[in-house]
Amino acid sequence: MIRLTILLFSVSLWSQEGLKKLRSDAEIICKSNTVDLFCKSYSFYQQKKYDSCFLYSSKALLLETEERKKSILHYIQSVVALRKGMNSKALDNIKSMRSYLGLKTMKLGRIYLGLKKYDSAIFFFNKWLDHNEKFDSEYVKTVYHNIALTYLHKKEFTLSKEYFDKELALIKKKDTFSTIRTKINMANAYYVQYKDNIAIPLFREAYELSKKYSDFNLRRDATKNMAVIEKDRKNFEKSLQYFDEYDKLRDSIWDRDNIVELTEKDKQIAVAQKQQEITLQDEELKRQQLVQNGLLVGASGLVVFIGFLGFLYRKLKKQNYLITKQKEDLNLANKTKDYLFSVVSHDLRSPMNTIKSQHIDLSNHIESKNFEGIKKANEAAIVITDSTSHLLNNVLHWSLEQSNQLVFDTKEYALRPLIQHILHDYETLLNAREITVTSELENILADFDKESIKIVLRNLLDNALKYMGGKGQVTIKTGEHSDTKAFIILEDTGQGITKEKLQKINSLKDLSIDKIDRSKGVGLGLLLCQTLVKKNNGSITFESELGKGTKITILLPKVID
Repeated sequence: MIRLTILLFSVSLWSQEGLKKLRSDAEIICKSNTVDLFCKSYSFYQQKKYDSCFLYSSKALLLETEERKKSILHYIQSVVALRKGMNSKALDNIKSMRSYLGLKTMKLGRIYLGLKKYDSAIFFFNKWLDHNEKFDSEYVKTVYHNIALTYLHKKEFTLSKEYFDKELALIKKKDTFSTIRTKINMANAYYVQYKDNIAIPLFREAYELSKKYSDFNLRRDATKNMAVIEKDRKNFEKSLQYFDEYDKLRDSIWDRDNIVELTEKDKQIAVAQKQQEITLQDEELKRQQLVQNGLLVGASGLVVFIGFLGFLYRKLKKQNYLITKQKEDLNLANKTKDYLFSVVSHDLRSPMNTIKSQHIDLSNHIESKNFEGIKKANEAAIVITDSTSHLLNNVLHWSLEQSNQLVFDTKEYALRPLIQHILHDYETLLNAREITVTSELENILADFDKESIKIVLRNLLDNALKYMGGKGQVTIKTGEHSDTKAFIILEDTGQGITKEKLQKINSLKDLSIDKIDRSKGVGLGLLLCQTLVKKNNGSITFESELGKGTKITILLPKVID
C-alpha cells in the first residue's frame, strides 16, 4: 500500500502569544544596539538566513549571561535545527530555555512528535492544555489535532478519534481548511484499521471540499489520497486519473511559487536600483548647492578666480545635464518594465485559463471515452500553446531590444534566400491549413540585420495565419522601390483590419513606450515589428480592407551598386 498523506498543523499557531512576547522582547533589546552578537543572530533569524543565524547564535550563547537573552537564543537555534532536520539538537536547545515556558511546552510536544517519542509528546501537549484549555479555541483546536495525530501514530485509534471529534466540535462552519484537514486524518485512522466503508467516504468528502477551496497544497494531498485508495481497490483507471491530477497540482504549486519568488526578486532589484539612483541624485544636488553657495560668497573678494569659477560652472552644468538625462533614461526603463509586466499579466491570463479549461474538458472526455472530444481538446490546447509561446518570444525579443542586449549586425543580404528559408520553415503549417503561398522574389540586395528582419517576417506570417480563418492565400514579393530602397510586400486574403485599428497600427511608428496604451488593443508583436524595422533604418506600413485581406509593405535600405 502506498503511504497516505497525514497533515500536521504548523506549531506557530499553538503558541502565538508566547512567540509575540519573545519577538517583542528581542526587538526592545536590539532597538538601541544592533551590532552585538545577540542582535545579529536575531536579525539573521528575521531575515530567514538560517546558516548565519545558527553560527552567530552559537557564538552569542558562549558569551551571554542574561537568562532572557539566552532563552531567545536557544529558541531561534531550535527553529533552525528543526528546519535542518536536527530534532535532537532542537530538543537540547528547548530544554535549556528558562523563560517563555508556554512556548517551551508546545515546542517540546512538537519536537517529541518529530522524534516519534509519542508518550512524551502527549505529556507536553496535555501539560499545555492543563493551563490553557480555556484559552482561544483556535489554539486548543490545534492541540487537539496534534494529540489525535500522536495517538494515530501509536495506533490507539479510539483515543485518536476522540480528539479528532473534539477538534471537529471546535471547527467553525466556514473553516473549510480545518474541516478538510481533520476529515483526511480521521479517514487515515479508519483506513489503517481496514474500515474502508467509513474511511473512503471521508476521503471522498475531503476531496470534494478541497476542489471548492483555494489551497492548492490541501487539494494536492486530498487528490493523492484518492489515487492511493483507488489503486488499493484495483480501480487502476480512476487511480491513474487522480495521479495525473495530483501531478498537475504539484507542478502548478511549483510554478506558482517560483514565479512569485522571481517576481519578488525582480521587484526588490528594481526598487533597490531606483533607490540608489535617487540617493545619488540627492547627493549630487546637495553638492551642487554647496558649490554654488561657495561661489557666491567667494565672488565678492576673489575676482582673480572669476575665470576659474566660470569654468567650474560650465562643468557642473554639463554634469547636471547628464544627471537629468540619466533620470529620463531611468523613467523610460521603469515604464518599459511596467509595460512588459502588463503584457505578461494581461496576455497570459486568458490562455492560462483556457488551458486549464481544456485540461478539465480533456479529463472529462477521457473518463467518458469520447475520442473525438479528446482529439479536439488536444488540438485546441496545441493552438493555445503555440500562441502563448509566440507571445513569450515577443516579450523576450522586446525586452532584449529595450535593454540594448539584442545583437544587431547590419550587413548586405539578398532578400530572396532569406524569405525562401522562412517559407520553408512554415511549409508544414501552411499545408496543414490548406493555405497557398505565391512568391515573386527579385534577386535584390539590401542593408539590414538578418535575425531581426526574420523576427519581423515571422510575426507578420503568424498574424496572417491566425486571422486567415481557414483556407486562403499569402503572397510575398520583393523588388526595387526606388534608387535607395528595396521593398518586401506580404499580402493575405484573411479577415482584414478595421479602419480604426489600422490607423492605430500605422501610428505606432510615431509612438514611444511611454505613450502606448494597451487598452487600445495593439499587440506587442506589431510594436516589436515597428521597432525592429525602424532600427534597420526602414519603414513598415499596413493597408487593409475588412473582409478582403491585408497588405503590408516593408522598405529597407537598398545596396547601391
